[in-house]
Amino acid sequence: MGWRALGAGALAGALAGLAMPPLYWLPLAVVGVVAFVWLWQTAPGPRSALMRGWAWGTGHFAVGSYWIVEAFFVPPADYAPLGIPIVTGLAVVLGFFPGLAAGVAKWLVGRWPRLDGRYRRVLVLALAWTAAEWMRGHVFTGFPWNPLAHVWAFATPLLQGAALVGVHGLGLLSFLILAAPMLGWRASIAALVALGLGGVAGQLVMVPLPADGPMLRIVQPNTPQAEKFRPQLAGQHLAKLVELSRQPGFDTLAAVIWPETAPPLVIEPGGRALAIMARAVPPDGFLLTGAAFSKNRPEDGVWNSLLAVDRAGAIVATYDKVHLVPLGEYIPFHRQLAPVSGLIGRGSFEEGVSRVTLALEGLPPFSPVICYEVIFPGAVTGPGARPRWLLNITNDAWFGVSSGPFQHLTSARLRSIEEGLPMMRAANTGISAVIDAYGQVVASLGMEQVGMLDHRLPKARDITPYGRWGDLTTLAFGLLLACLLPFRRK
Repeated sequence: MGWRALGAGALAGALAGLAMPPLYWLPLAVVGVVAFVWLWQTAPGPRSALMRGWAWGTGHFAVGSYWIVEAFFVPPADYAPLGIPIVTGLAVVLGFFPGLAAGVAKWLVGRWPRLDGRYRRVLVLALAWTAAEWMRGHVFTGFPWNPLAHVWAFATPLLQGAALVGVHGLGLLSFLILAAPMLGWRASIAALVALGLGGVAGQLVMVPLPADGPMLRIVQPNTPQAEKFRPQLAGQHLAKLVELSRQPGFDTLAAVIWPETAPPLVIEPGGRALAIMARAVPPDGFLLTGAAFSKNRPEDGVWNSLLAVDRAGAIVATYDKVHLVPLGEYIPFHRQLAPVSGLIGRGSFEEGVSRVTLALEGLPPFSPVICYEVIFPGAVTGPGARPRWLLNITNDAWFGVSSGPFQHLTSARLRSIEEGLPMMRAANTGISAVIDAYGQVVASLGMEQVGMLDHRLPKARDITPYGRWGDLTTLAFGLLLACLLPFRRK
């Protein structure tokens, strides 16, 4: 089994996890990826390579996803003892994907001896890594958290390649650059040159875009999750949202934006809460708010929704979240397993039908993206005509001041780059932000701040290659590199 190799793999993966937001300890990404390649090269066969890669991935995702534990300790914390075992189990499951990449790449090199040059081996491994990372974002509804390309998020120009080949295509390049020291000093110098050229090219692409759209207000109430849905505090929380919304400048706004599930109760058409919420609607605009929304009666179903509310308190447009969090927002087969759902004290949101692009008077058309949905590349816009901006509402209060909210924001920035669209982001406890079409945070409210953020909507770019063709650009890039490999047997 090689327990020392497995332990070394887990340690190397954990170190690489520290290169992700918000730490960006980039040298550890080099150490981690170089160790991954070395462990793979020295593995005696595909099975051994798979196990070493699995150990690496387990360490990597344990560090990268530790923040999920925070949710289990939100009072009343009934399931706190399950937090560490569940997050550990998640890391073990996610670790399978780097393991699969290592095992398949080892098998390919063994089957096609002509692939066994040192440069070719690393390219095969990088292609397998990218395929596995793509699979991680799709298998069993997907969890594309912390893709490798996120290590460059401290330098926005280095992220601009995502507009061409998406975050996974950028991850392919990232793997090759980080693994370069395994190939000697010439490859290392070439990687540094490529990195420098990529930064310069990215900076040249980032032509200033004016923020000349309508004036929007993002509200960040910073409501602690432990207090959010206490019935006795509902009126107080709603009044706080309205008060923040009506601060000076209110009359000039085209829209006020509240975070995910901002009203601390289930919203129903014609309900009394809507009359209160209408006070947060600007004179010639709308309130765009996340809400737990019942279309008829709560017992008939509740959706995690984005509602557009007018001055009369009427709901004039809705979007129901399509990509729900497994076990967090829905329990699979919850209707069939109602007794079990009752025992564990969790209900389920209903699943939305499709993504949408909303068109409201006085606002450019936009696509709403609720919380978790923003981590999925190529899946943030509605069908039909291209929107002019993205609206991301979220509630990261579950995760405290951990790495989770910072990593979530990085995903949001990558979606703006990929699509060439600005984003307005409202988060309950932070990080609320105005993100331009290059993924730059041009204004923000930090973690656990109470306040509101007024900003004109930044301009969109022309549609990017990735925005037009999605993951086909990643596939084309991978196939282009694969053409450098001689697959013909000796």
